[in-house]
Amino acid sequence: MRDHEGTARKADRGRERPGCPVTRAADGTWRVHDHAVARALLRSPGTVQAGLGVETVEKLPRRVRRPVLYRDGPEHLEHRRQTARFFTPRRVDEHYRDLMARIAEEQLASLRAAGEARLADLAFELAIGVVSEVIGLRYGRPGIRRRLERFFPEEFGEPGLTSLRGLSWLVRQNANWLRVHLADVRPAIRAHRRREHDDLISHLIGEGCSDAEILGECLTFAAAGMVTTREFVSLAAWHLFTGPGLLAHYRAAEESGRLAVLQEILRLEPVVARLRRRAVTALELPTDDGPFAIRPGEVVELRLDDTNTDPRVAGRDPLCLRPGRAMGSGAGPVGLSFGDGAHRCPGAHIALLETDVFLSRLFALDGIRMTAPPRVSFKDAIGGYEIRGLARRGPACRRLTAARAGTRVREAEAYPCRRRGCRSAPARAAPRAGGRRPDARHRNPGGARRRPGPMSAR
Repeated sequence: MRDHEGTARKADRGRERPGCPVTRAADGTWRVHDHAVARALLRSPGTVQAGLGVETVEKLPRRVRRPVLYRDGPEHLEHRRQTARFFTPRRVDEHYRDLMARIAEEQLASLRAAGEARLADLAFELAIGVVSEVIGLRYGRPGIRRRLERFFPEEFGEPGLTSLRGLSWLVRQNANWLRVHLADVRPAIRAHRRREHDDLISHLIGEGCSDAEILGECLTFAAAGMVTTREFVSLAAWHLFTGPGLLAHYRAAEESGRLAVLQEILRLEPVVARLRRRAVTALELPTDDGPFAIRPGEVVELRLDDTNTDPRVAGRDPLCLRPGRAMGSGAGPVGLSFGDGAHRCPGAHIALLETDVFLSRLFALDGIRMTAPPRVSFKDAIGGYEIRGLARRGPACRRLTAARAGTRVREAEAYPCRRRGCRSAPARAAPRAGGRRPDARHRNPGGARRRPGPMSAR
């Protein structure tokens, strides 16, 4: 399954995979394109985190414990061992599957009722609901999605004190931290101190973490589990909308087969395609071109979109989609998309399962279709993509269906259509006292018209 350009990628960065397993950038950063070398580096104890915003974390006072993403060594391994129980496949199936299904049904119900919705918004609501349950963010004020969208904007600025723009971003960044803390994290901490829960926040409180340290962990999980899942759901849906054969395979498969489709999409298009590590000891790794030596202090950037398409691992036609692909060299079906070694993503199973729970229900709807191609942008720091503007239409509203079938209007009105401009609405009657018309239900509360979204359901 590939397009005429020889690749099935939707978020294509427009560059060829280098022939050399390791290259060097102009700034001295090593770039790894070989799967075996990348996996060896991720598993090596001689490297530490050098990306994903580590520069900001390093500015924190020494007395503040770093989030787990930015820790290495025995302390990090012990923390991962103690929190692994929150992410086991059995726990995910027993504790989170029903929650995923309920949130997915709620989001699809809103799509059916409104007639249109943005896929990224629905996916974000799903990811927020699931990850909040894992973390323990159940006691916050309404509006968490809006607060997280402010915290993780589409375009980031560089905070600083030497320019008005830098100062503006510094104030904005601190204000966003404060909003999330006061509205979401602090209420959750207080509730967990009153009564212990079986989730991450209770575990952190038991370890003696301060409120600031818990806030840092919560935002780390928000970025890793909410934002990335939103992008992957959008990209996977794009593949299914535009690939009739792939969609037919997905619809006909059992859950294991559907997960194989999602794993293959993620292998080809990792949400985070750049991982950076800094060597703290001298390293020497074997390659086909001879030993690859890294000196202490040097930074290595792993290009996961290249490592996942290494022909020696992915086999023939690595740029096409082939669910159930036999991966060589002991690689998993997603390649290194979830990382490897001590920092491998603990929520990998959660991300894949919630994506399938949502998309399997979405594509079970009659008449669901994409009406406009999305907009793709990239975040150079992590090599990630953002999918926005994906337009969909879904099943016809019951009112319109009834009208077309010749059902009496009285019966059709049992299912009022809430879409603005719906042609199934009855003829306008004369305005009532005060100027309001009987069809005012086609407006949002307060009379404000709903802005048409790029994804709609009919």
